[in-house]
Amino acid sequence: MTLKQKILVVGSLNMDMVIDMVQMPAVGETVLGSSLTYNPGGKGANQACAAARLGGNVKMLGCVGNDEFGELLKKNLSRCGVDVSDIKTGSKNTGLACIYVDSQGNNSIVVIPGANLECDVEYLKACDKAFQECDYLILQMEIPKEAIYYAINRAKELSKTVILNPAPAPDEFPEDIFQKLDYITPNGTELLKLGGGSGNTIEKYTQVARKLVDKGVKNVLVTMGEKGALLVSEKGAEIFPARKVTPIDTTAAGDCFNGAFLVALSEGMDHNKAVMFANAASSIAVTRNGAQASIPDRNETDEVLEDWIYKISKTSFE
Repeated sequence: MTLKQKILVVGSLNMDMVIDMVQMPAVGETVLGSSLTYNPGGKGANQACAAARLGGNVKMLGCVGNDEFGELLKKNLSRCGVDVSDIKTGSKNTGLACIYVDSQGNNSIVVIPGANLECDVEYLKACDKAFQECDYLILQMEIPKEAIYYAINRAKELSKTVILNPAPAPDEFPEDIFQKLDYITPNGTELLKLGGGSGNTIEKYTQVARKLVDKGVKNVLVTMGEKGALLVSEKGAEIFPARKVTPIDTTAAGDCFNGAFLVALSEGMDHNKAVMFANAASSIAVTRNGAQASIPDRNETDEVLEDWIYKISKTSFE
């Protein structure tokens, strides 16, 4: 039986208010929406849910409000298999994300952090046992930056593997933190904001990713949507194809990818297998509505991956 090393997710929990529409409004324009739904979300919670649903041994640290949304978010994560015993109940309202989705599956998101702002350094210090017991730590950037940098530093003190999903990408980033990241997993836009530059070609992404490697990041893993994923390290650069699907809602695609990738690493998969596993999981997620509701389970992902790899292999020999 595969050993499941422990994953610690430190990050945000939000209730997602999803508004579907034909097209995004321009500045000053009013458009009609077709539906409104409420779904459990938040980048941290999404990644914890994905990792647990895909078979990981997952604990989450974060903060919700003393309200109905907070209870719903914790219950949903618990149903996914996440240990929520140390999630904090703060004084602010639970975080809220307003997500606008057009008919092509593209989205724009406005986040109101709320209780996520109370996921602070003192709280993380009080939960130090979770850092000691984990093997992998993953963070995003929807909680206070001081808490993020503290968590990274503490995890490296304990010789843990650290993954940062820099979403949303910060305007400024401490140079010494780069050296403590085993993996950084931006999308193309976030990569360019961190490393500087413009353009959306694979060549440009590779060039900027190498800058981050030069700053000390061991592995830069860039998610590029239908272009697949790009992994850059001191050993070189490698492109992994995306599975072709028709997207409906891309809201949690990156979160699903990160959670799946982390599970694969925790089970001892090498980089190649881990990225392909993550690509397969996220390709399923984008064909469904919602954030956590769109994330597939392990059996479904394994079946899709096996079929996809078979088709790739068959094509390569024709």
